[in-house]
Amino acid sequence: MAWFRNLIQLSSIKHSSSLKPKIKPTPLNLVTLLSHFSTDSQAHRYAGLSPTKADEKPRVVVLGSGWAGCRLMKEIDTNIYDVVCVSPRNHMVFTPLLASTCVGTLEFRSVAEPIGRIQPAISREPGSYFFLANCSGIDTDNHVVHCQTVTDGVDTLDPWNFNVSYDKLVIASGAEASTFGINGVREHAIFLREVHHAQEIRRKLLLNLMLSDVPGITEEEKSRLLHCVVVGGGPTGVEFSGELSDFIIKDVHQRYAHVKDYIHVTLIEANEILSSFDDRLRQYATKQLTKSGVRLVRGIVKDVQPQKIILNDGTDVPYGLLVWSTGVGPSPFVNSLEFPKAPGGRIGVDEWLRLPSVQDVFSIGDCCGFLESTGKPTLPALAQVAERQGKYLANLLNEIGKACGGHANGAKEMELGEPFVYKHLGSMATIGRYKALVDLRQSKEGKGLSLTGFVSWFIWRSAYLTRVLSWRNRFYVAINWATTFVFGRDISRI
Repeated sequence: MAWFRNLIQLSSIKHSSSLKPKIKPTPLNLVTLLSHFSTDSQAHRYAGLSPTKADEKPRVVVLGSGWAGCRLMKEIDTNIYDVVCVSPRNHMVFTPLLASTCVGTLEFRSVAEPIGRIQPAISREPGSYFFLANCSGIDTDNHVVHCQTVTDGVDTLDPWNFNVSYDKLVIASGAEASTFGINGVREHAIFLREVHHAQEIRRKLLLNLMLSDVPGITEEEKSRLLHCVVVGGGPTGVEFSGELSDFIIKDVHQRYAHVKDYIHVTLIEANEILSSFDDRLRQYATKQLTKSGVRLVRGIVKDVQPQKIILNDGTDVPYGLLVWSTGVGPSPFVNSLEFPKAPGGRIGVDEWLRLPSVQDVFSIGDCCGFLESTGKPTLPALAQVAERQGKYLANLLNEIGKACGGHANGAKEMELGEPFVYKHLGSMATIGRYKALVDLRQSKEGKGLSLTGFVSWFIWRSAYLTRVLSWRNRFYVAINWATTFVFGRDISRI
């Protein structure tokens, strides 16, 4: 009956348009509609957002769409502020479940939440926007952010520059994967931080599986193509190795029977895997991964070449798929900012997550750390840290706005209340085969509950299902899990 609904909608639109007086656009009306924008007369494009006026809502500009920035945008009071998000992606990635998408346990859209759903005001309010762009510089004296649009390559529009004036600026641009200056990593390895990384891993994995079954390939080349190497024994590397070994046991052995004896996984770590977990949990993870067919190698990568990596002891490790998961470090954008830095090169913040050297600028997430003068240690680059910082800062900005300090330089002498305090809630990691680790200690030296096995796996899935931001994606994830359990993983290479 879709045609009937369309007919009703069309008739209602015609009826309402006949009742409303027709107003011709005048130059004055056009100026009012575009009052927030300044224009470039030569390029005939918007040059940016001009400063807000005293009778307008103050503007919060958020750089980034990760855990910290999205939690802030979700909690910010849009009755007080207009919100502008500047990011090279229009969604948030639910990173704890990203490894599952590489092997088909989950669909990619199940772990991506559009910004417009996280903060609906960006889609419907006249003063709130999302700009697909990168920040190229910050003018703190004039409260202006310099941006450049993000395009898809040489066959699309050329990128152009524009400016956005802010009353409050939140830098939540995240971090990037650490390569430690090792030659060839960026050219030949695949990181696992974005949806397009997971898509690339999946396509290459399935391509290697299919090519290895084609007549004419040598035994040596078949073994290389089907050797999956993961560098980094943190939670991401261990979870991906567990998902991959589970995929091999349950799906590859059935659907690629001709090559099942050639495919294997190697996890390379310089020290102990899952170093932040309890010793008993680490030993359990090592035992289960080994039982699943994952080969654990302790070593340091010295060089990465197109078809092999070289360890510090001179060992050559051929690979067909190389996934790099060795932690994160400051991005080139963060390095380019001339702000005081915390240990490790992050943006330095005080106890209230603000940059003490400038007005109205805050930083949250993986891109920031406490200044040495605060006496606080740098917090780990975890989703729960970023999420809690985003929630704290949103509440702080809401209080500032209610006290009439939302506009630029409006909170100079304002008391900010309680500083940010982080309490670790624990860590979880899945290792495949319906097994996981749950470590509920507040610190590595502290005491607390630690669990392993199927119960931990059930807790892991339940916890992350409830943490997925929208009911839409929770439904997607639950359906994907149920479909995979009944029918197995999808192995289509699309």
